[in-house]
Amino acid sequence: MFSFLAKLFFIALPRTRDFRGIDERAVDQGGNLTIGIKEHIVFPEASGEDAKSIFGFEAIIVTSAGSRAEALALFKALAVPFKK
Repeated sequence: MFSFLAKLFFIALPRTRDFRGIDERAVDQGGNLTIGIKEHIVFPEASGEDAKSIFGFEAIIVTSAGSRAEALALFKALAVPFKK
C-alpha cells in the first residue's frame, strides 16, 4: 500500500499535465480521499507506446479516520501534495 501511495503522490501525479496539487475538498466527511486520473500512462509501469487506448480512472483512498479533520492530518503526515 505504501509503495502504491508513494508512486501515486510522488511520481504519477506530478507527471500529469498542469498538476498543481490535490484539492483538500477531495477528502469527504468520512475521511476518504478520491482522486481522478485522466490518463493511465502517468504510471511508469504503463508504457505509452504499448497502449492501444488511453483511459482514466479514479483512485479512492479509504481511511479509518473518524472525521475529515483527522483524515486531513493523516494525509498531510503522509506528505500528500495538496494545493497551497
